[in-house]
Amino acid sequence: MKKILVLSDSHGNLNNMVFAVKKTKPDLIFHLGDCWADAVRLQKKFPQIPMEQVPGNCDAAHSYLEKVLEIEGQRILLCHGHTRNVKAGYLNLEMAAKEQNAGIALFGHTHRVFYDRHNGLVLLNPGSIGEPRFGSPPSYGMLMLDEDSGLLDLDVSYIE
Repeated sequence: MKKILVLSDSHGNLNNMVFAVKKTKPDLIFHLGDCWADAVRLQKKFPQIPMEQVPGNCDAAHSYLEKVLEIEGQRILLCHGHTRNVKAGYLNLEMAAKEQNAGIALFGHTHRVFYDRHNGLVLLNPGSIGEPRFGSPPSYGMLMLDEDSGLLDLDVSYIE
């Protein structure tokens, strides 16, 4: 079983990310962009925890904008969301996930928590760990994946 911490939109707030790592003790960390350097700094603090990241619209150019990973038998699309225009809706993201045969699509960019499960697809935006908007506190997501059972649990937590 894998316990995955999902972070997005840290915007320079390393302290909130460190808090989330210490609280959840994940096996793996995903950082969904904005800001790339924050994920690098977090990785240096916790070098024993593998990390995957994708760039956001506030990050410098990288050779890729999205990743598809297979973990515990689950295909997961990681993206920041700006390239899929998630502020206007989730159809482009859903289509991209389906094209990649991903059953889980993780994204950020909107600074709003969003979770939906339909048509065989799980969509999750953990909100912003560093710069929340719309009166929401900082937030992060957790995925629990198991090779035999698939997605066991998905949760969003807030830092008060």
